[in-house]
Amino acid sequence: MDLPQNSFKRALKAGKQQIGLWSSLSSNYSVEVIAGAGYEWILLDCEHSPNDLESLLTQLQAAARYPTTPIVRVPWNDMVNIKRVLDIGVQTLLIPYVCSAEEAKAAVAATRYPPAGVRGVAGTTRATQYGRIKDYAKRAHEELCVLVQVETRPALDQLEAICAVDGVDGVFIGPADLHASMGYPGETSNTAILPLIEEAMRRIRKAGKAPGYLSPVEADAKRMLAAGCLYCAVGADVGLLARGAEALRAKFS
Repeated sequence: MDLPQNSFKRALKAGKQQIGLWSSLSSNYSVEVIAGAGYEWILLDCEHSPNDLESLLTQLQAAARYPTTPIVRVPWNDMVNIKRVLDIGVQTLLIPYVCSAEEAKAAVAATRYPPAGVRGVAGTTRATQYGRIKDYAKRAHEELCVLVQVETRPALDQLEAICAVDGVDGVFIGPADLHASMGYPGETSNTAILPLIEEAMRRIRKAGKAPGYLSPVEADAKRMLAAGCLYCAVGADVGLLARGAEALRAKFS
């Protein structure tokens, strides 16, 4: 059995924009609903949602029959969290709160087996198709996609150094935390910050890596796509459910 190809990683390398949807409902049923909606990727969130590893596994299984790439945001830049997520078959990771090149290097190392990294070796995991991919330990890194999340002013100042880390495939700008870091907590579209994010898209592309972004505001998402964003989430399942439910109720007020 051969190593599964990572179509999302290949698309980024080819410069093809990928539109995604955030998923924080932590339900395999809701993931199955959105996985068939035509998005190139869906983000399964383990940082700001009540997801646990077993729930995440059922979500991956629900998405498996659809032509969408599941990306998992781990709770933290931690080798144990990353190891466990990789072992259940995730090939694309979003790693939050990376503030320096050193932290980016640690994130990459957690996805690589020794001697290149520190990932623990297990032979009969879901990632190896239960031992059926015989050369998995030697080739796994070829199809892994490591996305690091820049969401503070110090990290933004070190953007080129972070991009220069070998093994980093993309850099995602987290708008909410970046706004908070720069004195605008609770905001995501401040006119003082959006130009900095727009410029970050260009800086990341210039450095040869793929820029990412999230915004349910159509104008903001299109602005970042025009600036070179290659993977952009344009909404979230929780927001779609909440706003849709409110809009329906308002029709009967």
